Amino acid sequence: MNTDTWTLVEDITSRVQHAVRAGDHPAILGLHGTRNLILTDAPYLISWATALAFEIRAAAQAQSNATRRWVLAVPQVWYDDGEIIQARPLFTAPVQPDEQEAITWMSCDDTDGIDYGRVPFTRRPGGEPVFDDPEYFTSPIRPLQRTPGAALHRLLTANIPDLASHLPALP
Repeated sequence: MNTDTWTLVEDITSRVQHAVRAGDHPAILGLHGTRNLILTDAPYLISWATALAFEIRAAAQAQSNATRRWVLAVPQVWYDDGEIIQARPLFTAPVQPDEQEAITWMSCDDTDGIDYGRVPFTRRPGGEPVFDDPEYFTSPIRPLQRTPGAALHRLLTANIPDLASHLPALP
């Protein structure tokens, strides 16, 4: 991962940290292209459909922006059973003793490819989150189709010309 991408990871994950401290749980996407853009989606974690809808809209915007680097970060609860890491939204149930709150992030850079990581956090007795430093995964990752950023990446690498023209108009 290059320095510019790591700087964007730190920027986007710090924005999600700020939102979590305020009691919000948005997905935040940073796009570096013709312009540097920040996209936020509060309903991202409501369902797979809302997450997918955001990533489709974001892919169209990224394509029209000639994006060469992007980072998507989402607050989630992780459960690692030793074979697979499962994640769920923060607000669906209290965190269980074998679970870990974290900001999941995915980055993509035209020259360096894809990277994954997280920013784990715990909470003080009053509920205030305490964030660790961002972690970067060095071991191979096999993301599922519903991993945050997976649909965005697939759309941007599918070579669909003028992706925005293929999307339905919003009411």
